[in-house]
Amino acid sequence: MLTPYLPYPPSSGGQVRSYNLIKELSQRHEIYLVGLIKNDSEKKYISHLRKYCKEIYACKRSKNPWTVSNIVKSVFGGQPFVVVRNYAQEAKEIIGDILKKNDIDLIHAETFYVMPHIPTTNVPVLLVEQTIEYMVYQHFIENLKIPFAQHLLKLDIYKLKYWEKTYWQKATRVGAVSHEDKQQMRKLIPNLHVEIIPNAAGEDLIHLYSAKETYAKPVFLYVANFLWLQNVEGAEILSRRVFPEIRINIPNARCIIAGQYAKEKLKHLVKYETEIVDLEKDSIEAVKRVYRESSVFIAPLEGPGGTRLKILGAMAAGLPVISSKTGVAGLDVVDSKHVLIAKTPHQFAHHAVAILKDNKLFDSIRTNARKLVEKKYVYSKIAKKLEKVYLQMLPK
Repeated sequence: MLTPYLPYPPSSGGQVRSYNLIKELSQRHEIYLVGLIKNDSEKKYISHLRKYCKEIYACKRSKNPWTVSNIVKSVFGGQPFVVVRNYAQEAKEIIGDILKKNDIDLIHAETFYVMPHIPTTNVPVLLVEQTIEYMVYQHFIENLKIPFAQHLLKLDIYKLKYWEKTYWQKATRVGAVSHEDKQQMRKLIPNLHVEIIPNAAGEDLIHLYSAKETYAKPVFLYVANFLWLQNVEGAEILSRRVFPEIRINIPNARCIIAGQYAKEKLKHLVKYETEIVDLEKDSIEAVKRVYRESSVFIAPLEGPGGTRLKILGAMAAGLPVISSKTGVAGLDVVDSKHVLIAKTPHQFAHHAVAILKDNKLFDSIRTNARKLVEKKYVYSKIAKKLEKVYLQMLPK
């Protein structure tokens, strides 16, 4: 298995996914894990993965993506920036060595931009896309107000789309996390063989749930990794346009925006009276604490991409979710049953006030959402689905 990060601690969406899948798959399979890291200090997390993997390799990519070398290679080379900045020559050499020395049945690659590390081989390759990358960046530049930067980024997105499609076709099979992503892939490549390998809720948040009816405190939560553009955009909408209207109706309301790099990326939002909380990568207890402190999860996401692990986490933990349609894309949820869906900032604020004033609505949404997670979105079930795909790919 090749991942663009070390799958521990399970703090960002991709890490949660990979860690839980590895944990489940290790019960029946031997896993050679190759993960990319930015700093040597990340190697301390290898010990948490040893009991699940036969061998583990942490390969260093550039610490800072914005190096002169990366920018020059991206602007004047054929590969897009996301591929250039995530490349580690060491990883390519190690994978080649693993394939030579061991009888490997299958290669599982998470995200297309790790594919350049895989040498030419007859071993089947499953490429799982956690999101369609070019669509994420395309949404970003459509809202960018700097014309010169727009032109440069459009060129990179052209390369991004080209290579994303190219690696889908190079893989033996492709996985998507939602039906919506599968449809987008099939629009670009009509005959592409795409399997749905959904995300699920991490075990830590599953254990936070209490079936007892809870008092709805006026505390709203949004948790994300703020290195991702769409997460910053969601925080901006929540702080500037949604929460001020909530405060008009509920003067003692609080809004906690928490996550990795929160203070670095969102410090300007403090003036809107939102509480910006940094969550360190390995602080799982801090994540649990902000969930325990809050009553409602609110996610005004507009940018496309994947299935939102943050939404599944809130559903698992027992926080009713108010989200945009984009935010719950790929999840088998029903509006007003499992979540409340809003189209505008005003609708977000209206739902937020309504669910705090209606205990019956509050409890029904959280209970139905939790039942759906237990039925469809736990990693033990997702891993079994993934195993079926593995077996179908093996030579007969």
